[in-house]
Amino acid sequence: MMTYPQAVLDWLEDSGYGSISSSRSVAGGCINNGSVLKTSSGKTCFIKMNRHTPADMFEREAEGLRALRTEDGPFVPESFLHGPDFLLMEDLNPGRRCSEYWSLFGRQLAALHNHTQSLFGFSNDNYIGSTPQPNPWTEDGHTFFAEQRLMFQARLANRRGLLASSDVRRIEDLCVLLPEIVPSQPASLSHGDLWSGNATMDKDGNPTIIDPAAHYGWAEAELAMTTLFGSFPGTFYQAYQEVRSLPPGYEDRFPIYNLYHLLNHVNLFGSGYLSQTLSTLKRIIR
Repeated sequence: MMTYPQAVLDWLEDSGYGSISSSRSVAGGCINNGSVLKTSSGKTCFIKMNRHTPADMFEREAEGLRALRTEDGPFVPESFLHGPDFLLMEDLNPGRRCSEYWSLFGRQLAALHNHTQSLFGFSNDNYIGSTPQPNPWTEDGHTFFAEQRLMFQARLANRRGLLASSDVRRIEDLCVLLPEIVPSQPASLSHGDLWSGNATMDKDGNPTIIDPAAHYGWAEAELAMTTLFGSFPGTFYQAYQEVRSLPPGYEDRFPIYNLYHLLNHVNLFGSGYLSQTLSTLKRIIR
């Protein structure tokens, strides 16, 4: 059985879980190793481990999980304990999706996005995957998305030799145009990395979100990512708009928002995502 940090063993004993009797690896993560821990009390919990992450990455994830635990939003697992190389949390023991999963998810995400404030950003910088995600409090959403999302990723890819300087300049040109093509929107509490792999279930099959890159940002940008790697069903978007209406043409803006995530995939996984990134950029600005 894998060796676990002493802080985890101590917390389990002190919290009434007892000692670890067995562990089961959980597939699905592309960055961290995940396992379900069964303890001598019969209770289970979930641990993510990675000895090669930034020292505050799991702390920032735990902070994001706490922020997203609203009464009216999707279920979010509780974070128990974190350290530089682990995050111990509630075991979801996910069940089969309930019959109303997608419509319930749509309404709950809209409710989460209705938690708004005057500034864009977050209490701390955090990570999207293992890429740093800067979140300085910013008054203007266009400035925030331009500088802390598109240009941050573009400059990072350029420094790593993954994105040509000419393409960085095209992204700069797009950033100048953002106020003309993206309507003003409030700063909504957002998961930040909401693709299908981060939308799961609790034991009763209810909508649950994991692995956040939490911040206050544009809700449209969150919806855009749900279409990037296989769109959620139409019932999800219909239910969303029952709670929170969207301005006309919102789907036309999805490529702009998803450019951020495509650039991040270039930075995370290399040039294999470059063609899709550049073709998306070409669709937006020539």
